Amino acid sequence: MISRNTIIETFSMRAGRDPARSQPPRRSGQEGFTLVEMLVVIAIIGLIMGLIGPRVLNYLSESKVKTARIQLQSFSSALDLFYLDAGRFPSTAEGLAALVRRTPGGAAWNGPYLKGGNVPNDPWNHPYLYRSPGEHGPYDIVSYGSDGQEGGSGTSADISLEKATAANNDQQ
Repeated sequence: MISRNTIIETFSMRAGRDPARSQPPRRSGQEGFTLVEMLVVIAIIGLIMGLIGPRVLNYLSESKVKTARIQLQSFSSALDLFYLDAGRFPSTAEGLAALVRRTPGGAAWNGPYLKGGNVPNDPWNHPYLYRSPGEHGPYDIVSYGSDGQEGGSGTSADISLEKATAANNDQQ
């Protein structure tokens, strides 16, 4: 029985063609993506990032605000423990550092009242503002938000202990 390839070679030789030349030569290592295909993929990735990126960044900024509120609650609990031991709240001059280090005149100090041995900065790496006596109670603790300046709106808004407490009560 005659194979198909044999027949093709026979007709190719009669026509004066070399059967090895009838097929285009294959080049190894030359396979890949065209520039158009690469541009389409990059455009699709750009569209996805354009749609999803702002949402992810919004969640990140919201989580920083929530972190600041949680830290304010932690400071409040630590200040209450300090008050139970010392019979007073730290002065404005002593600041929140009195929760992690004994201050002069603090005989009944049983701290540190915060874990880690230091007072953390707010999520935007600004120090918290502590005042005692405060305008809204025995003390005020405030974070000036992402801009680090008083006032603002959105993530730049001030975050204070009474606002954090009001926000927690609204959520419950």
